[in-house]
Amino acid sequence: MIQKNEEFEVDILDMGFEGEGIAKINGYTTFIKGALKGEKARIKMLKANKDYGFAKLLEVVEPSEKRETPRCEVFSRCGGCNLQHMKYEEQMTLKTNLVRNTLKKSLGYEPLVEDIIGMVIPYNYRNKAQYPVSNGKIGFYAGRTHSLIENERCYIQNTLTDRLAKDAFKVTQKYEISTYNEKTGEGLLRHIITRVGVNTNEIMLTFVTNGEEFPHAKEIVEEIVDMYPTIKSIVQNVNKENGNVILGKVCKTLYGNDYIEDELEGYRFKISALSFYQVNPLQTAVLYNTAKEFAALTGEENVFDLYCGIGTISIFVADQAKNVFGVEIVPEAIENAKENARINNVENVDFICGKAEEVIPEKYKEGKKADVVFVDPPRKGCDMKLLETLKEMQAKKIVYISCNPATLARDLKYLTDNGYEIKRVQPVDMFPQTSHVESVVLLEKI
Repeated sequence: MIQKNEEFEVDILDMGFEGEGIAKINGYTTFIKGALKGEKARIKMLKANKDYGFAKLLEVVEPSEKRETPRCEVFSRCGGCNLQHMKYEEQMTLKTNLVRNTLKKSLGYEPLVEDIIGMVIPYNYRNKAQYPVSNGKIGFYAGRTHSLIENERCYIQNTLTDRLAKDAFKVTQKYEISTYNEKTGEGLLRHIITRVGVNTNEIMLTFVTNGEEFPHAKEIVEEIVDMYPTIKSIVQNVNKENGNVILGKVCKTLYGNDYIEDELEGYRFKISALSFYQVNPLQTAVLYNTAKEFAALTGEENVFDLYCGIGTISIFVADQAKNVFGVEIVPEAIENAKENARINNVENVDFICGKAEEVIPEKYKEGKKADVVFVDPPRKGCDMKLLETLKEMQAKKIVYISCNPATLARDLKYLTDNGYEIKRVQPVDMFPQTSHVESVVLLEKI
């Protein structure tokens, strides 16, 4: 029986779903973060379950030709990236195979999955960053923990907003603003969030606080604006709840507007602190153009856009649709969506606030149907009640955009068991240096 703290020299035989190396010790499966397929490594067991274990990489004895030196000094400890030690071409291969294998396992066959669409420069792509603060520090959490790791520079964040977050934190500490302790529930400042409109250079800064009072807010804001005069919005978000949810429901605008704007493929979008907007703008254009291409709209279709956020996909496809109906649970996002339609002169869209799994069944009972449905759900995938309604509605096409291959595979299994056929699958690398992958799938009614 393998024991914790035992050390072994192993061959890395395969890669796991999260980019970890997989070895066998007398048939015992072991996962090793930071190890690559084809390497020989010295490891130390961290956790030994009955059927599998997790080990720490102590030394790469024989490195893979696919290994490269991570740019980030805290890569091995930070939980933000997990693939910086792997050449980018190999990262893309890994993600394409992840989608293929996950779908094959669920469906019982392998649909044609195209090679992933990657980035030319796979760094500094994120337009939004969420920095936890604790015990007088700012940084990111170590993998699978809430232990804070400080870092001077993050190589996947926008360079300007990465620097802004650190400088804004220094200003709050100058005024002795307390930082949150999640064990005791005490302390005021919980997170600092930065967001930039990459094509407009408009910047939003959000302070997440454990209470409504924000001492010295006026002075803090003035100092930050002096340092970064291009800031368009500074917001205080109040979150008094214990747990992992970062943002609360209440926002107060401390400076400028309660939104910023960005441009995407000629459209302009307003983005508020609580609104979802894809974090990689270059690849977002690729993602949405792929979805639009898959739908192949003719101008005669009634379209549903479910989990529509601030209306990006709705507005993207409206010029080729008869009308578009978008549904989103976040009220602020729906307000943004309606305003985005107005400022882009898009008149054939309608938005409603609510849960897709509640709104769509109700609208279907009232006789409202779609010819084409776009779904872009969170990581947990589509609610079963929604999937059941889609089955009954029998839209000609469903374009499914997913950030989680596992829940995508589950939902595709249901839809293909109930009258739909997978026609195309296109992975898109929205998150280089991490094991996350986005996919666009076209399903057609048989």
